[in-house]
Amino acid sequence: MESNGTVNILSSAYLAVEYVDAALPQNPFQPPLKHAWGYMLDNYTKFQIATWGSLIVHELIYFSFCLPGFLFQFMPFMQKYKIQQDKPETWEKQWRCFKMLLFNHFCIQLPLICGTYYFTEYFNIPYDWDSMPRWPFLLAQCFGCAVVEDTWHYFLHRLLHHRRVYKYIHKVHHEFTAPFGMQAEYAHPAETIILGAGFFIGIMIFCNHVFFLWAWVSFRLLETIDVHSGYDIPMNPMHLIPFYAGTRFHDFHHMNFVGNYASTFTWWDTLLNTDNQYNKHLQKQGHKKEQ
Repeated sequence: MESNGTVNILSSAYLAVEYVDAALPQNPFQPPLKHAWGYMLDNYTKFQIATWGSLIVHELIYFSFCLPGFLFQFMPFMQKYKIQQDKPETWEKQWRCFKMLLFNHFCIQLPLICGTYYFTEYFNIPYDWDSMPRWPFLLAQCFGCAVVEDTWHYFLHRLLHHRRVYKYIHKVHHEFTAPFGMQAEYAHPAETIILGAGFFIGIMIFCNHVFFLWAWVSFRLLETIDVHSGYDIPMNPMHLIPFYAGTRFHDFHHMNFVGNYASTFTWWDTLLNTDNQYNKHLQKQGHKKEQ
């Protein structure tokens, strides 16, 4: 009975998303995207699309999302939104971060990206336009991946903070007590693999098209760069995501080193009371504002 109930719930959710999708007007970007996708399929092999396409998407999205935060440091009117105003970015820190990023991206992540083609072939992941999921399904799948990745990240991240392990791996990421966007993937190679595994678990569960791989990469990069940006921008659309942790939540983790271990959501820290120091910090700040 329980199994049938689960199937009925999933079927109802699927029908609800289909109904919403059918009721929405056609996306005006669909025709040019379809043309570009067809051109790509006609001129490149699946291996080239899966490997070099994924690398280009990752690099383009990563540094594009980092660019606004990089420019904020030159805009005096944006400094009121910087969380740790007493710790400005420096060229030395940013250059060191950039060099580490290039190493991680091309020596650690690129070999993993090269396995994308074999993953899609093994699981029969389609590349054709007609099989591409519509955007309501992409959003639902990205949210599902975020839930899986957030759970993995919380427990493994918390483990990396254990006093017997911290100094060997995770200490690298905490070189910057005031994070900035480009520092999101600044980490020890072992950490890149350990915490990055959570990214791939969601893909193995939800992936039904190669385009979804790129959608999930884009979403995850947007999220991690946002929480590392160091700027709490008002009207941030990311805060429309239910239970979204946000920049202040993760910025406190870098400043305090203890607590706030989750990557995207707040529920694991709330359930396991690892956000208690953060809550006391917020109460203290609120008390100072009242005075």
